[in-house]
Amino acid sequence: MLEQVIARHDLRRGGAAPGRSKGAVLLIHGRGATAESILPLGEVLAFPDLTYLAPQAEGYTWYPQSFMAPTAANEPFLSQSLRRIAEIIADIVASGTIPERLAVIGFSQGACLAAETVLRNPRPYGFIGILSGGAIGPPGTPRDYVGSLSGARVFLGCSDHDPHIPLARVNESTAVFGRMGAQVTERIYPGTSHGINDDEITNLRAGLATLAT
Repeated sequence: MLEQVIARHDLRRGGAAPGRSKGAVLLIHGRGATAESILPLGEVLAFPDLTYLAPQAEGYTWYPQSFMAPTAANEPFLSQSLRRIAEIIADIVASGTIPERLAVIGFSQGACLAAETVLRNPRPYGFIGILSGGAIGPPGTPRDYVGSLSGARVFLGCSDHDPHIPLARVNESTAVFGRMGAQVTERIYPGTSHGINDDEITNLRAGLATLAT
C-alpha cells in the first residue's frame, strides 16, 4: 500500500489520499530547500486526483558539491541519495502504482538527482520533469545506461545562462533521454533566472494530464 511507502520513507504528502489517487508524483527539492517547500508545486499544477510525495534530504542537500564535480567529491552522499530515490520509486511501483501512473519531477539539485536516478532505473514512467538540471557527473562521464525509457515522456527546462546548470549538460541530457527511447521536450529560456517559470508549469501540466485521466 502507498501509505506504507509514505511511512517507510518519511515522505511529505499532498493532493489526493492514496486510496483515491489516479497516480503518484514524486517531487524532489533542490539544495538548501525542504520537502515542504516543493510540495506546494502540486497545488500549482492543480491535478487534485494525483498524490504528490516529497522526500527530505538529510542536511537539506542531496550531495555536497556541484553535480559537475568529480564523482568522488560527492561521495558517499551521492550514492546514498541515488539509492534512496531509486528505492522510493521501486516501493511506489511495488505498492501498486504502475510506472505509467508515476511521475518524477525535480528542481535544481533535485532535478539532477531525478535525471540520474531515472536514467539508471529506466521504466515506462508516465512523466519526468527536469527543471534546471541534468545528468550527474563531470564532463566526459560515460552515458552507457542499460535499459529503455520507451513510452516515457520527459520535459527539460532551463535558462540559457543558468549559473549552476551548463546549457551543454542540458543538451547532453536531452540527447541521452532520446537515445534511451523517451519522448523528449527541451525548452531553453533566454535571459531567465534559476527558477521555475510559467511555461515550465504549462509543460508540466501537459505531461501530467494523462496521469490524471
